Amino acid sequence: MNRKSASIQYRAFEYDVKSVGEKGAFSGYASVFGVVDSYNEIVAPGAFVESLAQTRAKGRSLPVLWQHRVGEPIGDWKMESLKEDAHGLFGDGQLWLDDAPYARIAQRGMASRSITGLSIGYYVRQSSYDEKTKLRTLQQLDLVEISVVTTPANDDARIETVKSKLAHGGLPTLSEFEQLLREAGFSKTQAAVIANRGLKHLLNRGEPGGAGGDVAGLLGSIQFPKF
Repeated sequence: MNRKSASIQYRAFEYDVKSVGEKGAFSGYASVFGVVDSYNEIVAPGAFVESLAQTRAKGRSLPVLWQHRVGEPIGDWKMESLKEDAHGLFGDGQLWLDDAPYARIAQRGMASRSITGLSIGYYVRQSSYDEKTKLRTLQQLDLVEISVVTTPANDDARIETVKSKLAHGGLPTLSEFEQLLREAGFSKTQAAVIANRGLKHLLNRGEPGGAGGDVAGLLGSIQFPKF
């Protein structure tokens, strides 16, 4: 898979934390199998096996990010512990409590169950689509990071994900773009018109490498809410 021809994608889960230690060690599921998300997609067993093996072979580890912010790493995942079981992708992580301020917030939130979300950042290597069920199955993924997110099930977290897509040069879906515009203060009708005309124009230009920047340019004068 050529990353330059694809955009990074995100998928959020309620964080099934198994333990959080005082020194920042934690463990839990970063992804689960067979759960249909809001985009009508599911992750299939085996989706992470090849990607994890390749990351290990390079002697690298995966970062724990705060809210998908590439400039806010708050820890790392222990590569030898990341593995698939019947439920999903399980692993052990370490928060950098002495070096990353948001790591302390993440630890406090996970321990109190007030921060309950993980969201994976990935590229799609292989997927299939069922025309009858309209369900897309993610069969092979290139996992690049796992973020701690505050509330992955609500609209705020989805908007943060859309903004992350733009920052990484990707394009949001039409519905995501409309929601982003609604958050900026446009009416439902205005958002639909802008999204349909602007986003479809960019999609038709066939410039996956720079489309995110073009969308960001269209939105440059809009003041978005802070998360």
